[in-house]
Amino acid sequence: MDVPLYLRPRVEPPLASLLGAAPFLHSLVDALGSPLNVLLPETVAENAARFRAVYRRHRLTGRIYFAHKANRSSALVRRLAAEDPTAVGIDVASLEELRHALGCGFTGDRVMATGPKDAEFLWLAARVGATVNLDSPGELDRLAGLVRGHGLGRVRVLARLSGFESADGKNGAGTRLLSRRSRFGTPVRDADALWAALERHADAVELVGLAYHLDTTGLEEKARALEQCVLLMDACRRRGLAPRAVDIGGGFGVGYVADAGEWQRWTTALSEAVLGGRPPLTWRGHGYGLRNEGGTVRGTMALYPGHRPHAGPGYLDELLSLPAPVLGREPGTLLLEHLHDLHIEPGRSLVDQCGLSLARVLDVRTGEEPGAHLVRLGMNAGDVSLEEHGVLMDPVLLPRGGVREDDGREGAGGPVGVHLVGNLCLEADLITRRLVFLPRLPRAGDVLAFVNTAGYAMDFHAHQAQRQPLARTVAVEREGDSWRWCPDEDYWPITHPGGTPA
Repeated sequence: MDVPLYLRPRVEPPLASLLGAAPFLHSLVDALGSPLNVLLPETVAENAARFRAVYRRHRLTGRIYFAHKANRSSALVRRLAAEDPTAVGIDVASLEELRHALGCGFTGDRVMATGPKDAEFLWLAARVGATVNLDSPGELDRLAGLVRGHGLGRVRVLARLSGFESADGKNGAGTRLLSRRSRFGTPVRDADALWAALERHADAVELVGLAYHLDTTGLEEKARALEQCVLLMDACRRRGLAPRAVDIGGGFGVGYVADAGEWQRWTTALSEAVLGGRPPLTWRGHGYGLRNEGGTVRGTMALYPGHRPHAGPGYLDELLSLPAPVLGREPGTLLLEHLHDLHIEPGRSLVDQCGLSLARVLDVRTGEEPGAHLVRLGMNAGDVSLEEHGVLMDPVLLPRGGVREDDGREGAGGPVGVHLVGNLCLEADLITRRLVFLPRLPRAGDVLAFVNTAGYAMDFHAHQAQRQPLARTVAVEREGDSWRWCPDEDYWPITHPGGTPA
């Protein structure tokens, strides 16, 4: 077999310490079943503090709104609710997320309601004093009607914009879109009509800021959109409106793979495999968006960038420090000079290193491809939806009753390539289409730990097809040289996981 193409995960404390407690993790799976999600609530607070440090460095004010859709956990939401209310809020995108946030300790004034909203969602958001991030002029009309019809107080709103353009384009209008068109938000070209609607509904809503969320990782595009928001806020003030915050959404990213070289080697090898220059690296030659056309690689690799030198708070710092192309000042300086607040909506990056998903190895057998084995796990693709989001990284092997082997050293049989398959009676139930290399061949009873799954991978696509059990979720906390745990729903920031007073 060729040199193993590892994609070993980035693991930092305290998650690294938790992985070192293999007997504890095995005991959790034995007691609570496979699959099992394990969360570290304190880490989400530490991540929020890292974002706040970037704010302080740029002397900015504003709120960090956790994008609740990234994880269904109560423990994470309750831990964030205990943070400084002026600094940390929550972004909810459904009625049930709003109800959950309120039940976990967030007051309405710390809540931002985003995404498409039905009447019930709008009514409760308005009733509790949440800020409504308007998705469209029609949503504004419906919100204003509810406020007037039910005698509610004036609602704070942000106007979400999309369709930002750069003046250096080459199309007929002399402009180009900064990112792909979005089905969310009001196109900038229709901004005047939106301002007129906000003036018309001034008795029901108060415009407190402008918002955007670009579907791109490009720093320059996001900086240009921020600039345009600042200019548009000046236009709003000339009309008597008084916005004072810019909400730049999320998309700050996470680095999943520890070594840049491993990521580069694997992506290069994928192109070679697509061309037939090496054995397939994926189940039945899947190309992750790449294809062979007459000996040339075509298409775009549909994968999340596994290794990112700047992610999360570091990405935000880079964005705020980027020289601005039009107004000539860094975005952070621009916001400071105009006395604007900065709001952000991190999801994935706020729960970075906050958890892992455990699966028991049920069966190991020889696969149809030479040199590869099939490893069937006590979970399915919905339980750890890394593949759904294009995230590739190796699981960590936790041998039953043995020492953890995740550093590439040759163990029983040496490095081996395996296909990880799920517990559904479906050919398509693959935990990942990639051929995964492990330090040795797993055995039934071993556990595989998929790390850093708290952001979108842990429960975003979870289901009960074939009546397979949904993963239980537990919160864990370090206590001296050992760990304590409790069910996710029983975690409160005022108590230790065992239920004793803090």
